[in-house]
Amino acid sequence: MENEPIYSGSTDLALEANELASRKRGDAIPGVEKEVREEDGIKTTILDIKTDEAGRLVGKLPGHYVTMEVPGLRRKDSALQDQVATRFAGEFADFLKRIGVDPDAKVLIIGLGNWNVTADALGPIVVENVLVTRHYFELMPGQVEYGYREVSAIAPGVLGTTGIESSEIVSGIVEKTKPDLIIAIDALASRSLDRVNTTIQIADTGVHPGSGIGNKRKGLTKAILGVPVIAIGVPTVVYASTIVDNSIDFMAAHFRKETRNADKILGLLDKLTDQERLQLVKEVLDPIGQDLLVTPKEIDQFIEDIANIIASGLNAALHAAVDSDNVAAYTH
Repeated sequence: MENEPIYSGSTDLALEANELASRKRGDAIPGVEKEVREEDGIKTTILDIKTDEAGRLVGKLPGHYVTMEVPGLRRKDSALQDQVATRFAGEFADFLKRIGVDPDAKVLIIGLGNWNVTADALGPIVVENVLVTRHYFELMPGQVEYGYREVSAIAPGVLGTTGIESSEIVSGIVEKTKPDLIIAIDALASRSLDRVNTTIQIADTGVHPGSGIGNKRKGLTKAILGVPVIAIGVPTVVYASTIVDNSIDFMAAHFRKETRNADKILGLLDKLTDQERLQLVKEVLDPIGQDLLVTPKEIDQFIEDIANIIASGLNAALHAAVDSDNVAAYTH
């Protein structure tokens, strides 16, 4: 059974999927390379899923994943936000070099999500704040200063509003504008409350809409669009079943600290594997319609803050003329 893939449907984060798979196996997953750096309250984890078999075990596509975790963002510290934007700009610039994107490559930014649902509005808010320049290159190319590249951006809306799949809209735009690179921004699902609104993931595997909440829809990938796709995501929601499962962990730790009878109190729950217990919680909540997607009550401010961080970082990473030490000044 050790070669079975884990159940990773409750998370879009490769970092979490790898944690689950490693815990189930009791060892690191062969074919997954991991590097962790931590500095000034920013933890950066680089995951390379090298093989198809490793991808199957982890439950994520083979590829390169960079995850930044910044718990301090919950304090709404503007200085820390600027610092994270600058660090994100550096990580993203390195990402562009790694996949061989030229400094003058044309970029199309796609803001996925629903304007009308705060937890799903990350992509549209980022698009509103990125520095777009394609119209200058088209209308007055001789007046564009050195250090800017051709960038266009669009928020295509959601299927329920437009009646059109995002991938179909993007395919039409790609056919007409012929970008060299697509950057897609989307809200994600996490299985950790601590990572909601404090984590940014960059991946070269494209976007698979709704994968973290169980939807199977046509994605935005190089195979579909013919153009490399970098995905940027922030977890903004978590399942109620995950919250219940985490609460059981917290209670177990509390009982073990406070009493010698923890085994009797927890009973069979304490003997289930993490995956078995999570599946049990889901089986209890699903039939009564209570396995809800949950987001923090401060989501309005969180989503604006993290969207501005991403937009600021993209502006600095994509345009050499933008001061990477003062990236926040370039959002509007």
